[in-house]
Amino acid sequence: MEFFCYHRDRPGSVVLRHELLEEHWSYMDRYAAEMIARGPTFDDDDTPTGSVHIVDLPDPAAARAFAFDEPGYQAGAYRDVLLRRWRNTLGRTMWDFPGGRTGGDRYLVLGLGSGQPADLAVPAARDGLIAYGPLLSDDGESWLGTAALVRAPDADTARAVLTPDGYAGIEVHNWCFGGRRS
Repeated sequence: MEFFCYHRDRPGSVVLRHELLEEHWSYMDRYAAEMIARGPTFDDDDTPTGSVHIVDLPDPAAARAFAFDEPGYQAGAYRDVLLRRWRNTLGRTMWDFPGGRTGGDRYLVLGLGSGQPADLAVPAARDGLIAYGPLLSDDGESWLGTAALVRAPDADTARAVLTPDGYAGIEVHNWCFGGRRS
């Protein structure tokens, strides 16, 4: 089962996040084989605002353990956690993205559900899609939104990957490939 996890930073937690970076990476190393995508989000001033992880885990209980045992969460660095089932409609990891790790701006685009499911099919213009799929209930039956990692020239172009009227709200966050630097 695939899960989307977004830890949103608590205001003023940048120093704490930095202090816990090695502990965070060591924790995530334990999930390397299950990782579909990962990386931090930033505001327009490059201040960290959160941490995205898309992982393939056995069940919702394992996903909750993954999200809430994370060292930054345990230390109080995050204000909240968005954890949802997810479907990998591209069938690949971020490391398989043909565009590679560099070149162009990258974004996390979150459309939070409202009513009828939207954007279930992969968009025709998919060259900039790094990861894409619906956010689902724990049982995988109910659509709750859509999450995408996108390479685009700007935030408005990234936002356009989702149908504006299909969501209660759409968030766009600067994002970059995460993990240890090799």
